[in-house]
Amino acid sequence: MDIIRNGSKEAVKGPAETFTGDVRIDWMINRPDPSRVTGASVTFQPGARTAWHTHPLGQTLIVTDGVGWTQCEGEERVEVKAGDVIWCPPGHKHWHGATSTTAMTHIAIQEALDGKNVEWMELVTDEEYLGKK
Repeated sequence: MDIIRNGSKEAVKGPAETFTGDVRIDWMINRPDPSRVTGASVTFQPGARTAWHTHPLGQTLIVTDGVGWTQCEGEERVEVKAGDVIWCPPGHKHWHGATSTTAMTHIAIQEALDGKNVEWMELVTDEEYLGKK
């Protein structure tokens, strides 16, 4: 059994190539083969969000604090709150993050396929983020 103690792993800043704004990533799950599961607690400060992306085997998001927004390509932006659980199907282009005024933290859980758990795409524009496009 492996126990990762709270605070024992250093958090990382979400890179500007794949995130907009102030994002903190606390890796929780990253196991060696044959496990494919990866996961992290991700905190978005107001205005922060992911870039558009997909997951080869889908993604589960568990909102643990605050209020955020998520959007699937071709659909309306949706508000999510602490306690909500979101399922993004495999290959489904989407983004998620905080609202413009409220921080949001979620646990993101996804599986890797051939060693890859995400396909990053373009950054979400301010118009897309604010629901104006």
